[in-house]
Amino acid sequence: MPEDVEMNDSQAPPAAAPAVSDAPAPAQSTLHHLKEIASVIEAGSLSKEVRRISRAVRLTIALRRRLAARDVAAFLAFALPPSSEAFARLSALVPKEDGSEMDVDTAAPAAQVSIKHGLPEIEIYCYLLVLIFLFDNKKYDEVCLGFSSTLLFVGKHTNLNFVYQAKTCAAASIARLKSLNRRTVDVLASRLYSYYSYVHELTNTLAEIRGTLLALHRMATLHHDELGQETLLNLLLRNYLHYNLYDQAEKLRSKAPRFEAHSNQQFCRYLFYLGKIRTIQLEYTDAKESLLQAARKAPTTARGFRIQCNKWGIIVRLLLGEIPERTVFMQKGMKAALTPYFELTNAVRVGDLELFRSVADKFSSTFSADRTRNLIVRLRHNVIRTGLRNISISYSRISLADIAKKLRLNSENPVADAESIVAKAIRDGAIDATIDHANSCMVSKETGDVYSTNEPQIAFNSRIAFCLNMHNEAVKALRFPPNSHKEKESAEKRRERLQQEEELAKHMAEEDDDDF
Repeated sequence: MPEDVEMNDSQAPPAAAPAVSDAPAPAQSTLHHLKEIASVIEAGSLSKEVRRISRAVRLTIALRRRLAARDVAAFLAFALPPSSEAFARLSALVPKEDGSEMDVDTAAPAAQVSIKHGLPEIEIYCYLLVLIFLFDNKKYDEVCLGFSSTLLFVGKHTNLNFVYQAKTCAAASIARLKSLNRRTVDVLASRLYSYYSYVHELTNTLAEIRGTLLALHRMATLHHDELGQETLLNLLLRNYLHYNLYDQAEKLRSKAPRFEAHSNQQFCRYLFYLGKIRTIQLEYTDAKESLLQAARKAPTTARGFRIQCNKWGIIVRLLLGEIPERTVFMQKGMKAALTPYFELTNAVRVGDLELFRSVADKFSSTFSADRTRNLIVRLRHNVIRTGLRNISISYSRISLADIAKKLRLNSENPVADAESIVAKAIRDGAIDATIDHANSCMVSKETGDVYSTNEPQIAFNSRIAFCLNMHNEAVKALRFPPNSHKEKESAEKRRERLQQEEELAKHMAEEDDDDF
C-alpha cells in the first residue's frame, strides 16, 4: 500500500503538466488545425481524391479569422523545406513576431510532424494561406487605389505596401501553377485565380492581366479542369464588364465551352454577369430570368451580391413595364441599400416625369457607383408611357396641350412632342385610343373586361412555367449517394445473360451434332 501511495504521488506532477501546457490554447489550436489540414491535403494528393482537397479548403475558410502571423510562419516552417524557394519567398511576406514561433513549435506534438515534403499541393496551399492572411489582416479603406501615380510611392504607405505584397504572392503562385498538371491542385488553383484577379482589381490594373487570364483559361480547357474554366470565365467576364466591353464579353461567353456547374457560387456569378450583358443588349426578358435566378441561388450570407442582383433586377423589371412588389425592397439587411431604387420605382409607378428627374438627380452618385445610370436614362420613356396610360384611363377625351402639361414636357414644341408620344404609344399597344388631328385631342376607347381576353391565361401560364422550372432545377441540384446495389444487380444480370448465351450455344451445338 505505501508503494501504491508513492506511485500516485509520483503521477500527480504529470497530470498537472498538461493543464499548464494547455494555457496558451488559441495559438496551439490554430497551428494544430493547420497541420491537420495539411495531413488531409497529403492524403488527398496520395490517393488522388479531389474531395479531400475541397474539404481542406472549407476547413481553412472556417479557420481564417483565427489566423495569426506566428501561426502562418510556424506552419510554413512545418510544411515547406527550409531551403526551398517557396519558403524563402513566403516567409518574407509574413510579418515577424518575436518569441511566438518558438513557443508554438515546441508545444506542437511530435507525432504530427509526419508530412511529406515536396508535394505540389502543400506548396500551393501555402501560397493560398499566405494570401488569405494578407487579405484578412489589412485594411483597404485608406488606400488610394484609383490613381496609378500614387502607387509609385509604395514604401510610404503600409496599405499600399500590403497591396504589392499580395500582388507579388499572387503572381508567384500563378507562375508556379503554370508548371503543374495535377487534378488535385484544381480546387486550390481556382481560389488563387480569384485572389489574383481581386488584388489587381484593387490596384485598378485588371487590363494588365487579361492576357494571363485568357492563357490560364486555355490551359484549364486543355487540362479538362472544369472548375478552373468556370472560375476563369467569370473572372474574364468581370474583367471585360469592368471596362464596359460588353460585346467582347458576349463573344467570349458564347464561344466558351459550357458544362454542368461544379460550384454554386461560380454559377451565381455567371448568371449575374449574363444578366448584365443581356440588359445592355436590350434582352430584358432573359436578363430578368438570369438575375432573379442568381439572387435566388446565392447564399444568404452573400448579402452584397444579392443586393447587386436585386438592384439590376429592379431596373430590368421597370424596363419591362413591371412594378416590383414592395417586399423586394423590404428584405432583411437590404432596405437601406435599395431605398434609391424604391423611390425610383415609385416615380415610374406614378408616371411623374418631374419626380423621376428629381430622384435621378438626388441619387446620381449612387446610380453611378452601381453602374446603372445609363439604364435609368432609358426609363424616361417608360415614365412617360405610364403617365400617358394613366391619363387615357382617367379621361375619355383630352387635348394634346393638356397631355403635355400633365406629362411636364419641357421642350420648344410640347404639343408636337405629345402627339408623337401618343402616336407611338397607340402603335405599340400601350394605350387603346385614337388621335383627333382636327381638334388636337386624344380620344380613349372604352375599357373592356380584361377577363374576356387572353391576358389572365398568359399570366397564369407564365407562373406555371416558373414553378415547373424551379422544380426541375431543384431536382437537378439534388445529390444522391452512389447506388452500389444497382451496380451489383446489373453485374448479376450480365452474368445471367452470359450464362444463358452459353447454354443456348451448347444446345445449338448439340442439335447440330444430332442432325449430322
